[in-house]
Amino acid sequence: MNTNLFHLDELTKKSGIDAATLKEWIESGILVPEGFAGDSTPIFSDTSLETIKKISTLIGLGYGIEEIKKIIKKVGLPSDPDIEKSRLNGKDNYLTVGALADSLGISTRTIKHWEEKGIIEPDLRSQGGFRLYRDHYILFCKLIKDLQLFGYSLDEIKTISDYFRDFVSIKDNFADHAAADTELKLRLMEEEISRLFEKTEQLKSGIKRWEDLLKKQKKQITFIKEKNIRRKKIEEQDE
Repeated sequence: MNTNLFHLDELTKKSGIDAATLKEWIESGILVPEGFAGDSTPIFSDTSLETIKKISTLIGLGYGIEEIKKIIKKVGLPSDPDIEKSRLNGKDNYLTVGALADSLGISTRTIKHWEEKGIIEPDLRSQGGFRLYRDHYILFCKLIKDLQLFGYSLDEIKTISDYFRDFVSIKDNFADHAAADTELKLRLMEEEISRLFEKTEQLKSGIKRWEDLLKKQKKQITFIKEKNIRRKKIEEQDE
């Protein structure tokens, strides 16, 4: 059980955050005291210090108090490793599984299934286990849906997703990858790109055939409808 308890002035010294800022955080609700002494003095603990550290990191990334309040309300404060990861990526808008699914018009179960298959990975994970995705996943998930329309299985899409992650890693951390390994991965990526180009060209040809057929069929349907209307009028006149 945690027995380290602090008054506000002690918390200020231990955290390195001035009292005015801490009071602002307390008033806004992003920093909650562990309890209160008999004279209503707020009391804090080591857990409060961890919370202050996470809030400070998020503010350093450019998040305002209102944005942090929304994050806490939805999913809680992210864990330390995930905040450090977001520090490297810079400030982004984050989506819950539900918000991501709604933006794509699919079920949350589909998003979770893609995650279970290793196709997508959350950028942040809160202490409560909630997952957060940067908003670039909206486009990425649309591309996944496109690949499914192209006839790709989820296992094949997982391979393409792995290539994408490898590319980002090589691009951002070039010196960390051995030359031979980089050469192999880039060659495999080029081969997959060529296959995708071939598939999209086939699809373009197929789409063009269907567009021509549907346009012709629509004209024929319109002609027959008009012909049928004229016939119906004649039949009504004969009656």
